[in-house]
Amino acid sequence: MKSTLITLGFVFSLFSFLPLIRTPLWWIRVLDFPRLHVAVLLSAVIIAYVAIFGVEGAAETAMVAFWVLGVLNEVRYIYNFTRVAKVEALRTEQATPRNAFTLMISNVRMVNRKYDKFLQLVLKEDPDMLVMNEPDEAWHENVRHELEKHYPYTIKKPLDNTYGMLLWSKLKLHESKIRYLVEDGIPSFHTVVELPSGKKFDLFTVHPQPPRLMKNTETREAELLLVAKELKKTKYPSVVAGDLNDVAWSKTTKLFKEISGTIDPRVGRGFYNTYSALVPLFRYPLDHVFYDPAFRLVSLRRLEKFGSDHFPIAITLNYEPQHEEAQEHPVAGQEDRQEANELIQEGLEKGEERNMEKLEDKKPAQ
Repeated sequence: MKSTLITLGFVFSLFSFLPLIRTPLWWIRVLDFPRLHVAVLLSAVIIAYVAIFGVEGAAETAMVAFWVLGVLNEVRYIYNFTRVAKVEALRTEQATPRNAFTLMISNVRMVNRKYDKFLQLVLKEDPDMLVMNEPDEAWHENVRHELEKHYPYTIKKPLDNTYGMLLWSKLKLHESKIRYLVEDGIPSFHTVVELPSGKKFDLFTVHPQPPRLMKNTETREAELLLVAKELKKTKYPSVVAGDLNDVAWSKTTKLFKEISGTIDPRVGRGFYNTYSALVPLFRYPLDHVFYDPAFRLVSLRRLEKFGSDHFPIAITLNYEPQHEEAQEHPVAGQEDRQEANELIQEGLEKGEERNMEKLEDKKPAQ
């Protein structure tokens, strides 16, 4: 029993400290995700060890202190997403927001075929805009007839590689583009949205690759940071939405916010975990909305599941540029900008390498 607790204590501590290494290696970056889980499990090990065996001598004291540091290291990442922390995104003070819109984001999971249940949820929520991640052509065909009745403006790129994307909008879309920023086959959208008042904002939708077996995260970092840099150059205030395949507290997400100057409505409000809808004990915030301080928050809600492994999320924002200065937002320093440029360069090189590999795979056998 004692040796088991000691082993678990050191393993969970390793899980806590390994992500401090700045590397795109997938087996390290996946440890960014379970910060809360590691903190809880390591705390349980500490309590059990001290309660059963006590702490005697300098060696045991140092060991338990090391475990406690492991817990504190995890807590410092997730603290901002508890209600104890200061709220980052301020709520609107307008009783009747005049430039409000609702955006719904949903990773539908390509192999999920519960089209009707999804449509029921969308029609019930009736958002002004809907972003769908992972739709293939079957998803497109099964939802388009109903959604086209309600959403006259669309951008469509269904794909069978789990990186398809569909955007449906009641609001006018201008200058819409489908881009492949880093890897062929992984699209992102950019469009200018016009509110009924005539005010406009830029909308970026993304869905980069996650860290997974033998797939490091260079391209994910590059795609997110390319979008972050683009936000600083746009004519209008910006909103970024989608399945980012990264948790809200990771170094990459923090750097994205600093480079883009956007804010996160989760800070000070809660995790709003969207993945996995299928495994209650292992849930993380992977579907995000980041936005310019020119917007104020009206509401943020995690919606009911419909068969996907992701929960949908809905956010209502109000365009209030007159109050922009009252809302604090991250600011990038020179070191942050240099790091972002290095990560973008590494990601573009890796993306080109993967693109070449795909071309080789498509060549007919000689």
